[in-house]
Amino acid sequence: MKILLLGKNGQLGWELQRSLAPLGELIALDRHSQDLCGNMADLQGLAATVQTLRPDLIVNAAAYTAVDKAESEPELARTINALAPGVLAQEASKLGACLVHYSTDYVFDGSGAQPWLETDTPAPLSVYGQTKLEGERLIQAACAKHLIFRTSWVYAARGGNFAKTMLRLAQERERLTVIDDQWGAPTGAELLADVSAHAIRQVLKHPQDAGLYHLAASGETTWNSYAKHVLAHAARAQTAIKLIVKEVAAVPTSAFPTPARRPLNSRLDTGKLQATFGLYLPRWQQGVDRMLAETL
Repeated sequence: MKILLLGKNGQLGWELQRSLAPLGELIALDRHSQDLCGNMADLQGLAATVQTLRPDLIVNAAAYTAVDKAESEPELARTINALAPGVLAQEASKLGACLVHYSTDYVFDGSGAQPWLETDTPAPLSVYGQTKLEGERLIQAACAKHLIFRTSWVYAARGGNFAKTMLRLAQERERLTVIDDQWGAPTGAELLADVSAHAIRQVLKHPQDAGLYHLAASGETTWNSYAKHVLAHAARAQTAIKLIVKEVAAVPTSAFPTPARRPLNSRLDTGKLQATFGLYLPRWQQGVDRMLAETL
């Protein structure tokens, strides 16, 4: 099997290079790739890449993820998050290939406190959410053999993340203020990549299992509680890091005005995924602790 991976050097793309490698011949690209086009803003180039390679599986881990910047760059965000996945879906359909794509809790308005189901009506609050939702719909319209995974609060040991930011600030300040009215589950890129590989193998054998799934670590927390968990872990680990923080104050989202509105409820119901693929999704603390063990 020939696999085309886009966005190879992002947090998720890096982990997918590992998890997809045992499934077949892997060609991994990013926007800087030379011989073949991996630039999601170049729609003709993307189509030509798929036509040249004729992959059996396309995995798109590339996205425009600058949520606030998207408010002032809506066309670029739409090209990368919606039109490009649509092109990939059209080309995959011509080849009879499977397309895997990643979406977000930002397709919802964040109301209520119940975990979102795949069947709930999307109502994005931001350009980012709107473009990600359009991407989902273009894929669904063009390519029957697809897997779309909506996820939230993604982190990885590689690159920057919320935990690393908290650790840095906790060495500089005695008081931190962290939002306490947004709820979700920190989800590791490592978990996303491993579940993706498992689901791909099943869908290739059982195409009826294709479709849209919510994929996140289990449990729920707020950014404030997440920060406290990270700092408590660091204190227990007795690393060379010297924390001077004494307080992690809880503040509402309104304390940090941003160009793009964030959903307050990012809880995702993963029951459909767990039942379809026979998987158990570990609690969010397990992945975060593992990442911290690698980082500290």
